[in-house]
Amino acid sequence: MTVLRRSRAALFRHRPWPLCRQCSGVALDMGSARTRAWVAGRGMILDVPTVTFPGAGAVYPIQRGSIVDTQGTARMLDRLLGHRLPRFARPVVVVTAPVLDGLAYRTEARTAVEVLRPRSVLTVPSARAVALAAGADLSRPLLVMDIGAHLTEVVLLVDGAVFDARRTALGTGDIDEATPPSRIGEALADMTTSMLRQDDTSLTLDALGRGPLLAGGGALRPEITCRLADRLHVPLRAVPAPHTAAVRGAARLLEAAHTHPSPTGTDPPEGHPH
Repeated sequence: MTVLRRSRAALFRHRPWPLCRQCSGVALDMGSARTRAWVAGRGMILDVPTVTFPGAGAVYPIQRGSIVDTQGTARMLDRLLGHRLPRFARPVVVVTAPVLDGLAYRTEARTAVEVLRPRSVLTVPSARAVALAAGADLSRPLLVMDIGAHLTEVVLLVDGAVFDARRTALGTGDIDEATPPSRIGEALADMTTSMLRQDDTSLTLDALGRGPLLAGGGALRPEITCRLADRLHVPLRAVPAPHTAAVRGAARLLEAAHTHPSPTGTDPPEGHPH
């Protein structure tokens, strides 16, 4: 289990990202199993396996929350999206990123996305994107549990910013005889319990009382969610269409924007809020 804990104002605090309504925009959620894309004016246009074919066999350029093959990721994006965007478009691209190891992911993602000739590349923590897709009240502490194919994160959002996070390199794609679904439920409960024990405030407890927000394909697996509910004894709230919540949240950022972003299109350094 990987752990992150920062002060409320220290990590991933973003101002709203402005965008010209006449400009093209792309929201991307690139996971180890699936890549999903939403294009302004067209909606969701892709939900496909994250794979590229440089030679005779398939290569998986993203593994458990890390981009392990940046050039392969770029080839995949070019193959999937290059012909779907206007020829001379300079899109604003919003990419979801895992919370833990997010800096490395964001750096590699920006490099890969250059193949789309973007005007700017902006990133959003996946947990925040999920909350936006759910229309959650971000003025109150919120626990987001994102159960993916090969990565599961538990993230505490306070005022919409990441306050604490845990993750395990385990997901629905790992389920077999040796790894039953209940093990993922146990891992989620253990990460949440650890977060509670280490929190010297009431924020985690308040968020838990509201009920964790569930996203990712694992939110659709009752074998996981029932075990989690048995351990935590709190209500669980699944986001509608939880497997596509992250990309829909990134799309909401594009839809809500009004004017051009800064030319650099970069995120604030960690530890320096807007």
